[in-house]
Amino acid sequence: MSGEKEIRSKISSVKNMQKITSAMEKVAASKIRKAQRQMEASRPYAESIRRVIGHLSQANPDYKHPFLIERDVKRVGMIVISTDRGLCGGLNSNLFKSVIGEMSKWAEQDIEVHLTLVGAKAVNFFRRVGGKVVGTATHLGDRPSVNDLLGAIKIMLDEYESGEIDRLFLLHNVFVSAMSQKPTTTTLLPVSAIDLGGESLQEHWDYIYEPDAGELLDDVLQRYIESQVYRGAVENFACEMAAKMVAMKSATDNAGEIIDDLQLAYNKARQAAITQEISEIVGGAAAVSG
Repeated sequence: MSGEKEIRSKISSVKNMQKITSAMEKVAASKIRKAQRQMEASRPYAESIRRVIGHLSQANPDYKHPFLIERDVKRVGMIVISTDRGLCGGLNSNLFKSVIGEMSKWAEQDIEVHLTLVGAKAVNFFRRVGGKVVGTATHLGDRPSVNDLLGAIKIMLDEYESGEIDRLFLLHNVFVSAMSQKPTTTTLLPVSAIDLGGESLQEHWDYIYEPDAGELLDDVLQRYIESQVYRGAVENFACEMAAKMVAMKSATDNAGEIIDDLQLAYNKARQAAITQEISEIVGGAAAVSG
């Protein structure tokens, strides 16, 4: 009977775990819709400022902003956006593989990489594997805010302006669908000419800057970088919820299969115990009658 009790205990534990994973699956499914709405809400501003930067990158002002100037690469910076929590399948591990691959490419050229990490999982990962971490931002919650990212962004922008780094990249997961997410790398600095979808500027097009080109461009370009990082954070959160929903559904289904196997093992153990009891009774009756 001890075997039966052990199996019953295991069945009870797996059923409790199945309830938890099923609840987490439902929560993640509901949050995906909210995350998608956040993504859609961030697009108009991001696209509008992207068009402005597209014009600025093609204009020929007297003042050339440092963010628009291409330099020889001696060091690069990377803003890596991960999740704060786990239980989301291979989402973070796939991203970190991509980051390590990018770092290896630069290391082969003897170029140092400076990292700014967004998300507790990225902080913990690079604490283990090493790397020059210059800034972190964690616990963004279910509604990432630009204000929570400003400190991390400013560290990298200051390093670029001071010449500490000569390239700045953004690495995060892209939401393809509820079943598919993939890591991507975007060049933030220097800002290159952006495709305007066939729209071209006049041959001698230029802007009139008020109060001056330096102050205005500095503000607009900083807002552009902030919008791209914020959009990456929002999209990464949508990826987290999608990956978590899939992972928890898989865990729930696996728990069901384990319960079925344990139930079968319990029935076999119970049947063996009953058979043994019947054999003992029959053997005892035969001994008495003999």
